[in-house]
Amino acid sequence: MQETELPQHQAGTSGPPADASPSIPPVVDRTLVNITLGLLKTARPHQWIKNVFVLAPVVFAKEIFEPSLMLRAGGAFVVFCLISGAVYTMNDLVDAAADREHPLKRFRPIASGLVPVGVARAFLAFLILAGVGGAALGPIPFLATVLVYFLINVAYSFKLKRVPYLDVAIIASGFVLRVLGGGFGTLIHVSGYLFVCTAVLALFLGFGKRRHEFAAAEHGKKTRRKQRAVLELYSKIGLDVALTATGLATILAYAAYTLDPHTRAYFNADTLWPTTLFVVLGVGRFLFLVRERPDAESPTQEMLRDGPFVAIVMGWSVVMLWLVYNLRPSP
Repeated sequence: MQETELPQHQAGTSGPPADASPSIPPVVDRTLVNITLGLLKTARPHQWIKNVFVLAPVVFAKEIFEPSLMLRAGGAFVVFCLISGAVYTMNDLVDAAADREHPLKRFRPIASGLVPVGVARAFLAFLILAGVGGAALGPIPFLATVLVYFLINVAYSFKLKRVPYLDVAIIASGFVLRVLGGGFGTLIHVSGYLFVCTAVLALFLGFGKRRHEFAAAEHGKKTRRKQRAVLELYSKIGLDVALTATGLATILAYAAYTLDPHTRAYFNADTLWPTTLFVVLGVGRFLFLVRERPDAESPTQEMLRDGPFVAIVMGWSVVMLWLVYNLRPSP
């Protein structure tokens, strides 16, 4: 549930040249420091930014200046970071053999042999226990949401990732569950619009990732099956249709949210609708990354280091916070 150039060496490792056969794993140096760094990399801390969706209920409830709520929201964020780290570790354990056939994923710590399988399994157990234990400190509905999130991802790793379109829907459900968990963890009601916007945006990003993988397989020497088995069951036209439909749905859902009378009354602002321009620009830039950068490992990863895309997100964030909060706590 997972996202440039091919690295020449990993920290503490000496890998083969970029044109070496992907089936030949790099030679690794299993020092304690390198294994620890490998475990951290396996948990994908750069992907934890997805867990900011947990904070969405607090932000859109105009409560970011309430310390107790932000503390609970921060705790929920940490729990989802631990559980998502466990999911990534589990995926790498399950996919180790397939990853060795991928031109980029073969350098992942477990696939490359840097992190021994037994150590990875112990790390997985720690992350699960820490995450579930932390969730148990919150409200029961929050714990239930975290457990559902984890179990759905287990089903994804072992079965559902091989079902086309449903695999993307499962990934999207993870974002919706993050928002739901944020609401339960902070005892804040989550609006239907927030659920809908989150769902269609997540579907758009997910189909963009599959479309990018499909294109990368076409341009590379490896078959789609070796890139990701489920790609064999997708079609280029089907992915283009799904990507276009969810991109338009994202824009329309957000526009409807900003124009809704309840939204305008709640935020006491009639000027939210122009921020739809940022969404249009973001959708367009993501489509550009999907189609024009096939060598990147993932468009969802590439967008985090793409200057224009980051500028669009930052611009939307600043304008929205100014409009919603007027740079001060709500009365």
